[in-house]
Amino acid sequence: MAVKERVGRVVSDKMDKTVVVAVENRAAHPKYGKIVVRTRRYKAHDEENQCRIGDRVRIRETRPLSRSKRWAVADILESAPR
Repeated sequence: MAVKERVGRVVSDKMDKTVVVAVENRAAHPKYGKIVVRTRRYKAHDEENQCRIGDRVRIRETRPLSRSKRWAVADILESAPR
């Protein structure tokens, strides 16, 4: 079974060892054909507190780490300008 991965932007880093990652999904509307952007926010585990707001990251599904945390930061693809 393949491990689920998503790529998104960090929108919050206020928690300890946790970041909120917004993942955009672009899909054509089934009836009208217009591209619709849907955003889903995931809480992801960041062990070293390396991620900052604006970073582009890859997250990987993992075992439940808390009530709402089911993902972990796999790697930072692009750092936001400081």
